[in-house]
Amino acid sequence: MSPALAGGFFSTRKKSPDLGEYDPLTQADSDESEDDLVLNLQQKNGGVKNGKSPLGEAPEPDSDAEVAGAGKPRLSEVTPEGFPLEPLGALEQKAASSVVSYVRTSVFLLMLVVSMVLVLVCAFLIPCPPRDLHSTWSRHLGPQGGGDLSPLDLADVNGDGLRDVLLSFVPSGNGSAAGVSGPPAVLVCLSGMNGSTLWSSPLPEEARDITCLDLTPGNLAKTVCLVTGTHKMLSAFNGTSGKAMWTLNPNYLSNGTLAAPAVVLPDVDEDGVRDLAVLAIGELQPDLCFLLVSGRTGSPVGRPVKYNIVGVGNLIGPQVYITTSGAAYILFGFGNIQAVALRDIFVQAQNRDSLPPSLQIEEPEWEKRRSVNLSELIDVYSNGVELLQMVKAPDSNSSNLLITTRQGLVLLRGQNLTPSWALGVQGLRSQPTPGYFTDDETIDFLLQIPNGVGMKKVMVVDGDSGLVTWSYSIPCHMKETPATSAATVEQKSVFLFWAEGLSAASPNPDVLGTEPPSLHHLYLLHPTFPSILLDLANATGTVTASEVGINDLWKDAFYVTRTTGPSSEGHPAPLVVSKLSLRWALMEGQMIQLEETTPKIGRGELRRFLSRIKFVDSPYQVTSLGKKECGYS
Repeated sequence: MSPALAGGFFSTRKKSPDLGEYDPLTQADSDESEDDLVLNLQQKNGGVKNGKSPLGEAPEPDSDAEVAGAGKPRLSEVTPEGFPLEPLGALEQKAASSVVSYVRTSVFLLMLVVSMVLVLVCAFLIPCPPRDLHSTWSRHLGPQGGGDLSPLDLADVNGDGLRDVLLSFVPSGNGSAAGVSGPPAVLVCLSGMNGSTLWSSPLPEEARDITCLDLTPGNLAKTVCLVTGTHKMLSAFNGTSGKAMWTLNPNYLSNGTLAAPAVVLPDVDEDGVRDLAVLAIGELQPDLCFLLVSGRTGSPVGRPVKYNIVGVGNLIGPQVYITTSGAAYILFGFGNIQAVALRDIFVQAQNRDSLPPSLQIEEPEWEKRRSVNLSELIDVYSNGVELLQMVKAPDSNSSNLLITTRQGLVLLRGQNLTPSWALGVQGLRSQPTPGYFTDDETIDFLLQIPNGVGMKKVMVVDGDSGLVTWSYSIPCHMKETPATSAATVEQKSVFLFWAEGLSAASPNPDVLGTEPPSLHHLYLLHPTFPSILLDLANATGTVTASEVGINDLWKDAFYVTRTTGPSSEGHPAPLVVSKLSLRWALMEGQMIQLEETTPKIGRGELRRFLSRIKFVDSPYQVTSLGKKECGYS
């Protein structure tokens, strides 16, 4: 401390007769420490003096200056410590600033508390959309009494954002009832969330097909489920309640029986609802009969229209094909494919020449294929046809025709019915599975072909060239196991198929495993990792049907299977319906390395890739007027 500052600070001290004149050097030896001096220097505005004297305390009596000025105290005078007092206005501003700061802090805290309360209220009172989580459930529906068909479809019937499961089966122990041509069956709807039964409805006969759709596009109509029986039953059910909306009177089929599932047409009677067409076959003659049915009432739209078809083999179709220009044709045949214009059927059914606007369009490339005698039938393809399916054409709103024959595969361009490519494959009996495997944004196909006793070959065919781009032989004793695919946002597809177990240590199919042949595994193939299969799940018995649905909210896909058996001696086989979330299964699946790669693909790298997969609705099939069908024998 400088002498000048020390002298100014202690200027209020005077001589004392007892102590003598004040000397700052001797003060250092006094009982007041150096720390006390520092505290005195840190005093402000008449604050604490030596840690003891509060603001406003009377000055010490030995100060002459303080005594002299005691009679005229002023705010501008020097304080007892030598510092000037602040003006009154400054004190008022300081007090106001303190109040404003306090108010601001209080308002902030109040707003924070209110916001937290609102968040908690919303969390408890507003229901969150149902999350599928890993969504794995299995439902035993009891023993199945019979029936070779396994209809299965997915549709959101209760409005919870998750697609539910609809199926039909023949319960065990039910015999033929009087007046019913077949054993009674039941139509069941299971919740997609947990597998619980939403509703069930009795059916007079076994169901051949279940198709759920909206017959009034553009309107907020309820989902309608069309059920086609094996004999004469065609009914429309309300998907929400399970109640029958209408049933086709079987007398309109005369002596015929339904040969195939109903197909959906454009609105031919102009009542705002799409209509249907059913194909009936005579019991004593090979005549095929088309019957147009109103989608609103289930009543016939005109009389039946008959065609005499010559052919040998499986019944193909019927399927509805809409050309790029909007012309509608129905494809059908026995071992071959023929087409008839929908307008021709409508004219004969109504016995009139006037047509609704939707039926007045013709397709020149199709029309010039009519036979020389100007028959109504158009020859499309003939040479041992086994299956027919329509797949979306690239860069077009129409579709191409993929034809499975005894000799292999043929892809016809839908616009002019000319071959795009052909692949020679023997023994192909199951429907090819469409999906994106290559990078050319053209739909490819996964095939399953028997390859010796207890073996099958799984291959992927390039949809642009018809060349085989991936193949692998794998043990499998199940016949015609279903395969499916699911599309991702990257316009790739994962393919799912069933086979017997492969060891992660030795995936060689020639090395027999210790698992029983009745245990089958669900494998997933991703085009980014063609040298790897993921073992997602396993099941006993026979997988008779499978479907893939999409959870749009969480960009997840789920896999639903219908399994029968295994049955014990003297007891019918149980029916089991299971659901599996694909994103959850991808992370839990076992990696099967089919061949070594350089660099080697690690489990961590694969898991990071799989965790980013997001699924979307399949763009493979043109579904605006119906569901894809395969041939029925």
